[in-house]
Amino acid sequence: MGFFIRHLHQHIQKLYNEQQQSSTKATEPFTVFRGQGLSVENFDKMKQTKGGLMSFNNFLSTSENRQVSVKFAREGASKNPSMIGILFIMAIDPAICFKSSIPYVDVSKDGYFKGNEAEILFTTHTIFRIDKIQQIHDDHTDRLWKVHLTLVGNDNHELNILTAHVRDEVNLKAPIRGWPQLAFILIKATSDKERSDYNHYLGWAYYDMGEYSKALSSYEQSLEIRKIALLPNHPDLASSYGNIGNVYKDMGEYSKALSSHERSLEIRKIALPPNHPDLAASYNNIGNVYRTMGEYSKALSSYERSLEIRKIALPPNHPDLAASYNNVGLVYNNMGEYSKALSSYERSLEIQKIALPPNHPYFAQSYNNIGNVYYNMGEYSKALSSYEQSLEIRKIALPPNHPDFATSYNGIGLVYDKMKEYSKALSYFEKARIIWEKSLPPSHGTKNDIGDDATHCISNYDIQRTF
Repeated sequence: MGFFIRHLHQHIQKLYNEQQQSSTKATEPFTVFRGQGLSVENFDKMKQTKGGLMSFNNFLSTSENRQVSVKFAREGASKNPSMIGILFIMAIDPAICFKSSIPYVDVSKDGYFKGNEAEILFTTHTIFRIDKIQQIHDDHTDRLWKVHLTLVGNDNHELNILTAHVRDEVNLKAPIRGWPQLAFILIKATSDKERSDYNHYLGWAYYDMGEYSKALSSYEQSLEIRKIALLPNHPDLASSYGNIGNVYKDMGEYSKALSSHERSLEIRKIALPPNHPDLAASYNNIGNVYRTMGEYSKALSSYERSLEIRKIALPPNHPDLAASYNNVGLVYNNMGEYSKALSSYERSLEIQKIALPPNHPYFAQSYNNIGNVYYNMGEYSKALSSYEQSLEIRKIALPPNHPDFATSYNGIGLVYDKMKEYSKALSYFEKARIIWEKSLPPSHGTKNDIGDDATHCISNYDIQRTF
């Protein structure tokens, strides 16, 4: 997840730099809109902070089309009687964005909805001042409000005072640096009942860092609080069990992983509609464990159940459908059913081409997987072509020494080895070795595998030269 967030931010920054050369939004102030639902509790807090600052901590999707955003605000109000529909009206000064490094991009031609929403996408943690809050008189609902916001830069006096205060508070009292600092701020600012969420986020952070024992401890603390604060079959409990299951899987404790994921699934079956996407996620997680255990028929059954739910619950070109087809392909490849694997991978790739930006890293993984199938089928020229496509995308999308480069180089080396072009194979194996030595710990098994491949290649290369 951390990689995806970083990549998306970098992609927004790249497009922002390109669009500044031609767009009127580079120089002239403009207004964008966002419609969404907000709980009554959070809306009351917002009204109390009128004149203060607020931050959107996610990637901020907005629209130049007011009516589109009003529609989303109405939908937000209609979902639940405890929700308020909010139309955010945001004043954007491009000069502030440029000076404070706040990238934004016009994705109306590239986004998931193409030109339907006139979408402008901002990076994470965009900060605004709350100017006005007014009720909207609407024929559809009496719970519709508009909130006028003005973008502020990092030279804002009030923001700088707040930042300095938080920095001093955390550096003085937080026990350790990094993600725990963030958790310290969040936990300090919330009630005991809500601490579960922040333990949950802290667990996610540790998991993303590969510190699985710490992630497990944080997730379990979150779960214990939720067991007290929530009803026995609340969906948040299912999320906790699911995350604990993911940690156990990566720790190699597969029976515990299965138990946690199955508990998550049981809760979701009770709490959610029969074709809810979260049920698909649970089946997918169970499939991941079975595939890692080598129980491919059970993995396939779980993946196919996940896929069937996603076909019903999601739009036809949703990225999660691509993920499901990819996972089905992985199992078929493991089972030696290469034509079925190839069909699944190609369907995944078709969806990705519609749903994702042109050089997204997932494309590289898809081409790499297709190359693996061709390699297993003995169609080495097709495998080479797929591996090279994967490598070209990774050159655009990833930092220079990312471990995925080594995967591409190793795959190309294996193909050249099979084609008896041993000098080329050796060259690619050595490239893979260099990257893995820089990016992986000394004990990582992959580095030993590449060493074996290179040794085999050197032996063949010597034989070829001799004869």
